[in-house]
Amino acid sequence: MKKQLNIYGIRPVLELIESGQEIDTIFLQKDIHTEWSYEIKEKAKKYKLNLKNVPKYKLNRLTQKNHQGIVAITSIINFQNFENLLVSTFEKGDFPIFLLLDRVTDVRNFGSICRSAESLGVHGIIIPKKGSAKINEITTKSSAGAIYNTNICREDNLIKVIHLAKESGLNIIGCTEKGTKKIYNMNFKQPTLIIIGSEENGITKELLKLCDNTTKIPMLGKTKALNVAVATGIILYEYNRQNL
Repeated sequence: MKKQLNIYGIRPVLELIESGQEIDTIFLQKDIHTEWSYEIKEKAKKYKLNLKNVPKYKLNRLTQKNHQGIVAITSIINFQNFENLLVSTFEKGDFPIFLLLDRVTDVRNFGSICRSAESLGVHGIIIPKKGSAKINEITTKSSAGAIYNTNICREDNLIKVIHLAKESGLNIIGCTEKGTKKIYNMNFKQPTLIIIGSEENGITKELLKLCDNTTKIPMLGKTKALNVAVATGIILYEYNRQNL
C-alpha cells in the first residue's frame, strides 16, 4: 500500500517528475512566469502529467511549508497500460471484461465502482487522465480496499483506447438511459468493454458514436436514473449471470 505524498519545492518536484513515480496532480501557482515554471510545464506536457494552474492560497492549503509556488501529489497506486493489460489478459486465456469510466468525478462513486469491479471479476478500469475522480483516502475507503487489487489504466486518449479494444475483438457497450436494449437482452457472452458515463451528463457524444451497442437498466418507478455506482454493479451482475 502506497501513501499519498505532497512534494513541494522546485527541485524536489523536478526530481519527482524525472523519477518516473506515479503523479496524481501537479499544482503550479498561476501568477508565476519564470524559467523553471516553463520547464515544469514542458515536462508535464512531455510526460502527459495532470498539471493545474491555481492561486497561491490553494498551495498554502496543501502545505504550510515554503512551496516556492509548486506542489505535486503522488498517486497511491501504480497505473497500468491498457494495451499491455489487454494483451496479458488474452495470453492468460481469460475472457476480457473492461470498464471505461467517462468522467466519473465523485470519489465515493469511483471507490464503490472499484469494489464492484474487483468483486465481479473485471480485468481493468480505464479512466481519463483529466476529468476523473481523484484517487485518495476517501476513494480507498469507499472501495473497502478493493482499489489496491484493481487494475486501473489512466489513459490520455479514450477514443484511441476504444479503437484498440475494437481492433482486439472487444464488443463496445455504452450504458445509458437512452440505450436501445435492456441489459438482460444484451449479449454479454463475448469480450467486452463497458462504457459508463459521468454522473451529470452521461457518455460523451464522441464515445457514444463508437459503441457497437447501447443498453439500459429498466426503471419501474418515478426515478429516472440510478446512482452511477449502483448502475455499474447491476450491469456487472448481469454480465456475470450470463457468463457463469
